[in-house]
Order: sequence, then C-alpha cells, then structure tokens
Amino acid sequence: GRVGLLHLLVLIFGLVTTWVFVRRYINFNMKTILLGEWTSHSVKTKCGLSKSCPDNFFAFKITSGAANVVGPSVCFEGQMIMSPVKNNVGRGLNIALVNGTTGKVMTQKYFDMYSGDANLLVKFLKEIPEGTLVLVASYDDPGTKMNDEIRNLFSNLGSTYAKQLGFRDSWVFLGARDLNSKSPFEEFLKNNPDVNKYDGWPELLELEGCVPQKVY
Repeated sequence: GRVGLLHLLVLIFGLVTTWVFVRRYINFNMKTILLGEWTSHSVKTKCGLSKSCPDNFFAFKITSGAANVVGPSVCFEGQMIMSPVKNNVGRGLNIALVNGTTGKVMTQKYFDMYSGDANLLVKFLKEIPEGTLVLVASYDDPGTKMNDEIRNLFSNLGSTYAKQLGFRDSWVFLGARDLNSKSPFEEFLKNNPDVNKYDGWPELLELEGCVPQKVY
C-alpha cells in the first residue's frame, strides 16, 4: 500500500508543479501581452490622445485652466509646450504658435486679460506669420480686457466663439493664420452661476484632435 501512496504523492506533486509552472507561464505571458499592448499604445498616441493620428497629421491636446487653481496645458505632437509643471502659464489667454508645415514650436506666451495691457495681445496676433497654427487655452479670466479688435483677430484665425468671450469663460481653440473657414477645433463654456461646476467658474475644457500638416 505504501508504494501506491508514494506513487500517488509523486503524481500529485508532479501535477501541482506543472500547474504552478503553467500558471506562472500564463501569468508571465499575460503580463507580456498587456505590457506590450500598453507600451505600444502609449507610444502610438502623442499627447495621450484617445486614438492615434494618421500620417501627415499633427496630434494636439489643449486643456483650459480649472477655475483659478490649476493652470491650462497645451500639448502638440507629443511635446508639452505649456503647463503648470513647466511653470509657463498664466491668468488670461495662453497661446502657443506652431509652424503648420514642420510642427516646430515657434513661441508661447500668456496674456493677462484681467489687468494686463490688451495692446500687447493685439500686436502679438497681428504679427503671426503665414502658415502658423495657433493654440489657445483660457485660465481664470480671458474676457475682461477683450475688445473688438482682439475678437476680430481671433475670428480671422477661425474662431466662432471669440465674439462672445467674456469674464471667466472657459475657452480652448486651435486655429490658423489665413484660415478661410471656421476651425473645427474649438470649445467654449459661458461663465454661468446657475450651472458652473466650480464656485464662480465653469468647468475646464479639453480639446484633442488631429490637424492636417500644411503642405506647400
């Protein structure tokens, strides 16, 4: 009887070891598969877009500021141009200019629209070169110093909502110099005490998409 029992134990031990091995192997494989998918996914989508952009398109993501607490961010082709972490954002309008052909960042600036000088923004917008993409994110208050000239300049870049932008509104926009039509990339939320998410401010906006490379 003892031999039989020993046999049985050896058999059980063998099965257990195989099972442990198989399980480890499956786990390892699952991890590899999941890790593989995760890494390829994160490599594929620039700026953390929900899906990757086709060839000859630039990926972008613009997030407006949250109330007067968290600053906005502007990401283009996987490069964070402006963000609270980079410490280069500020109250008002945060604007990044990108070459529409090469995708190279040309400049980034913020303009205080609450107590700043509106003429600085007018000058900046008038000097935008041809073939330039313009990425805009609001923070805290983009509207107090707004005037008709600034509204028209933004409208000429393809904005639909610049005409009604006011005190503490949320606004994210991607336009271009010499855009002969309205930009499809724009989101706007009116500051409305009845529906505001934050006390005194509407909620933040996020805009992501693929913008075609300008080919001359």
